[in-house]
Amino acid sequence: MMHFRIEQWRAWAPGLESAEDWCLWSKAPVILSDSREQADVSFLPAMQRRRLSPLARMAFQVAWPLADSYGQLPMVFVSRHGETSRTLSIISDLAHDEALSPTQFSLSVHNAVIGLWSIMRGDTSEMTALAGEGDGLEHGVLEACTLLGEGAPAVLLVVTEELPPAFYTPYINDVPFSYAVALLLTPGDDWHLQLQAAAGPAAEWPHALNLVRALCNQQPLLQHHWKSRQWTWSRKA
Repeated sequence: MMHFRIEQWRAWAPGLESAEDWCLWSKAPVILSDSREQADVSFLPAMQRRRLSPLARMAFQVAWPLADSYGQLPMVFVSRHGETSRTLSIISDLAHDEALSPTQFSLSVHNAVIGLWSIMRGDTSEMTALAGEGDGLEHGVLEACTLLGEGAPAVLLVVTEELPPAFYTPYINDVPFSYAVALLLTPGDDWHLQLQAAAGPAAEWPHALNLVRALCNQQPLLQHHWKSRQWTWSRKA
């Protein structure tokens, strides 16, 4: 069993930026329209903004304010599908025998976001990029709790997915809309997360969005099932 405290959280999706926005959505969750709206990262210089994909912009938008009160802060970045738009662009270039862009390739790899984060913040803390399945959030918490157990005063956990291009629609059905969720985790006993071998119903929404709903609604218990794994989140009253 893992123990931790969620010190702060932030989330972003098209049209949902503040905690108030998310808590209103949580009362009657719906699939958001595909507006292709991008996260606001105007706090960065223009030269740095231009290097960020929509996926990276979402991650920076939710994570940057949480990290500002810390100098050096370990980070765990989680995305099941990663840079689908950039990857499709590279594959298309290959299919048409066109020269590949070294920059596009370097920014399409799964740890590109934490690399850019480290450079732009001047942060050399330990950072991990995970490509989990439907329960990538929980695997991210496991990694973060390991870092807390090793003495880190706080760990930043970011989960983000980009609505994939239409080409991927037959293959990716677990991203209802683009979203990013950031959690600032610290040592504590407020939350418990336990893993058991048990099958159960699939969640209607991605695990990170269900956690946001639980946080908004002060929900004391939350269960997530993925394949033969049952994750139980419980909060002290």
